[in-house]
Amino acid sequence: MTTIDLAREWAAADPHPGDRAEIEALVEAGDTVELERRFAGPLAFGTAGLRGPLRAGPAGMNAAVVTRAAAGLARYLVDAGRAGARVVIGFDARRRSDEFARISAAVLAGAGFAVHVLPRPLPTPVLAFAVRHLGCAAGVMVTASHNPPDDNGYKVYLDDGAQLVPPADRLIEAAIAGVGPAREVPRSDGWDTLGDGIASDYVAAVVAALEPGRVPAPARAGLRIAFTAMHGVGAETTRTVFAAAGFAPPASVDEQDVPDPAFPTVAFPNPEEPGAVDLLQALAAQIGAAVAIALDPDADRCSVVCGGRQLTGDEVGALLADWLIGRGVRGTYASSLVSGSLVHAIAAAHGVRSAETPTGFKWIVRAGTADDPLVFGYEEALGYAVAPDVVKDKDGISAALAVALLAAELEASGRTLLDRLDELAGEHGLFVTGQLSVRVEDLSRIGAMMTRVRARPPATLLGRPVACSDLAHEDPPVDAVRLLGDGVRVIVRPSGTEPKLKAYLETVVPVHDDAGLIAARGRGADELDELRAEMSAALGL
Repeated sequence: MTTIDLAREWAAADPHPGDRAEIEALVEAGDTVELERRFAGPLAFGTAGLRGPLRAGPAGMNAAVVTRAAAGLARYLVDAGRAGARVVIGFDARRRSDEFARISAAVLAGAGFAVHVLPRPLPTPVLAFAVRHLGCAAGVMVTASHNPPDDNGYKVYLDDGAQLVPPADRLIEAAIAGVGPAREVPRSDGWDTLGDGIASDYVAAVVAALEPGRVPAPARAGLRIAFTAMHGVGAETTRTVFAAAGFAPPASVDEQDVPDPAFPTVAFPNPEEPGAVDLLQALAAQIGAAVAIALDPDADRCSVVCGGRQLTGDEVGALLADWLIGRGVRGTYASSLVSGSLVHAIAAAHGVRSAETPTGFKWIVRAGTADDPLVFGYEEALGYAVAPDVVKDKDGISAALAVALLAAELEASGRTLLDRLDELAGEHGLFVTGQLSVRVEDLSRIGAMMTRVRARPPATLLGRPVACSDLAHEDPPVDAVRLLGDGVRVIVRPSGTEPKLKAYLETVVPVHDDAGLIAARGRGADELDELRAEMSAALGL
């Protein structure tokens, strides 16, 4: 069957007039290049479920794809013995998110499930919380998180409140593939919209888990905080959490406080991207904030600024792990393999179990054991689980509260987050991490670069011998390569959510005293630059 034939068949089955017209116009124009792009294959479940550009056809996010995804999820749940169970659906403020939520609700209700939809655009952590809180068999969050404005996505949780892992993701994909024409999928309006109580329950659970009363009330009330929701859905819930925890209202970046799917003030709505927190940093300087916090648009990630400097995800992860251990929180402290190693050094120094997992919170939240359940998990891409009993996924709002509580404690003793990082460097050495990130238009370039580094890995980095491990041969297999030497580590892998290849770089520099810390910072920066150059050459850039 030709691409034109496939397109005609898809259009005939498309339940959405606008999407159908989009494909028909491409067929009429004979635009085979664009049609081949859209019919190259269906979207696959990655580290965050379905995610792709808003466009008609199987390789985009649209009404037909969402209909088939919901029908496939329903089939999987029935086959797993969960017919008629409860399912909860949430959505952010991106284009068509509310529409996709309604489509999913109608399809799942048509399949006999008791479907509840969140009352308005709300953060992803609220949906993840609702899955277990309401005793649901599954949850769906319509969001593309921090992706560009023209993307959307479909994140699926099962009854444990965690993201999908094999074999569930593959079984759902197979069920989706077995769905008939989207137009013929049964639908029902027998679903309901939840009240605001679900968001209130989330707020109460987060505040109870982090025990703000352990920090003196004047320290909490007196902390100056700058905040941005980055045009997303996290502002209202975050302010409610902070008020319930005894903090004064954070000063917000007005231009970014109201949800806007165009994300007009940023090139990419991702706090990691250059320039994304410029407005936040300006506000923090203006009001003399002790700490500034940025959430990504669906509020599952949290970026921190202190003293005019944006902290890395590894720095915040280490600070939060150290803070929780200092509070006597015992259990497993986990991070993804692309995250820094400092958290493991801190855990080892306190006799606490730590674990390294494949990339993605779907693995991090499963790192605990019966004797040492997960109490903290993080990934360097600004994702943190500081209360995994509340939300079994990354949660930018609870992380923001934890950062504020730590900052308030430190300010009460005349210190800052940066001061505590310096103290940790003195105790464990200076762990310097960074990235080499390669964004591509042609996805085949990513495969070519991975093939190159597997076939011809560098024998040395920073003048030190390194051993190469292909993590595709581990259990579970990971499409990544690890280069490891004395005080140097690099992980190379494709991004699971964006058209990027990433090399995660780390060097560890000993620190002997305060003067040594200054020298160590300079040496660490130089070594990171050298690592970037060496890995650029290794990847053929």
